[in-house]
Amino acid sequence: MRIAIFYEVPPQLNFDFLEPFARLLINIDLDNAFTPSTNIAIASMLVFIQALIFNYVVNNHNLLAKPSFLPALMFVTGTSLFMPFMILSPALVSNFLLIWIIDKFLKLGKSANSITTVFDIGMIIGLGTLVYFPFMVMMVMIFLALLLFRAFSWREWVAGVTGFLTVFFFLAVFYYWNDNLSLFYQIWKPLGNKFPSVFKINYNDYLVLIPVAIIIILASLQLRENFFRSFISTRKAFQLLFFMFIVAAASFYLKPDFRTWHFLLCVPPGAVLLAYYFSNAKKRWFYETLFLLFVLSVQYFLFV
Repeated sequence: MRIAIFYEVPPQLNFDFLEPFARLLINIDLDNAFTPSTNIAIASMLVFIQALIFNYVVNNHNLLAKPSFLPALMFVTGTSLFMPFMILSPALVSNFLLIWIIDKFLKLGKSANSITTVFDIGMIIGLGTLVYFPFMVMMVMIFLALLLFRAFSWREWVAGVTGFLTVFFFLAVFYYWNDNLSLFYQIWKPLGNKFPSVFKINYNDYLVLIPVAIIIILASLQLRENFFRSFISTRKAFQLLFFMFIVAAASFYLKPDFRTWHFLLCVPPGAVLLAYYFSNAKKRWFYETLFLLFVLSVQYFLFV
């Protein structure tokens, strides 16, 4: 799936490991630490590791008809849709944290007292925000997950916010020690950005998404057919992942200079839906041909 980028390696690749406001806390300069080939190779290994972890999470929560490596396959395929997906980026690193919080979200309905879990999720989102600021919007998912999986408890709602603020409390203290507290307030300026009403899109760059859209439509029809036959926890899990996909995609507005790799955050929830279709499809000749066309279209648009 990465033949195209290895065939024509970019002359230079930069890797911003942390948001600028977090570099005062952890000063690691990785911008030009790797050659382009090393950058791509490390990104490929990270994707492979993420795919295995993601596969374990999906199978552990029984989201598909039966355990398989389909989630990992769909994850690797999804992270190969665009060339910018194949390099080291903050969104790629953040996907480790996203998979982690997906696992914790799906455990909310299985525990009697989930205050600690929600607090942990808040802290993980706080850490993810240090790596990539738009990751902050996953705070919305805490409240959606609590609405889906839990009866209302104000302690649980407060716990998630407290966990998130704990990370930034220590960051604020560090800014204060370095006499930069005024700069700390600048961190939150992107929250005032207006959601764009006009989009400049080169549609030819996104033709590769047509097979993905077809599979998602077929998966949605399959999911609708089996929705009320599934366990209640499974229904809620797919609702959660659907909202996560939307929230992750919409969060780009928090980063005025966002890049295509931002949409890597949509891959984990989207990969579950793709895997669901191939796990439940009946006509083997049809779904295997569809997947082959999907892979070939990805390769075609990567090379052209």
